[in-house]
Amino acid sequence: MSTTLVDRTPLRGPERDAAKQRAAELYALGAPIRSVAREIGRSYGCTRSLLIQAGVKLRDRGGYQRKPAA
Repeated sequence: MSTTLVDRTPLRGPERDAAKQRAAELYALGAPIRSVAREIGRSYGCTRSLLIQAGVKLRDRGGYQRKPAA
């Protein structure tokens, strides 16, 4: 696992709004939360909170789920 520095300063005002919008855009394009977090320089938890505050419906965990044989 690589160690990536994340910005721990509080996001407020227009800076927070811009981070929310960017996170929502990346997530809508299919990027997982961890990739979005890396891209915007924030932690997983912060990024998840930004997405929820932006009104984004989070995808189910897991990835591709095989359908049972009929």
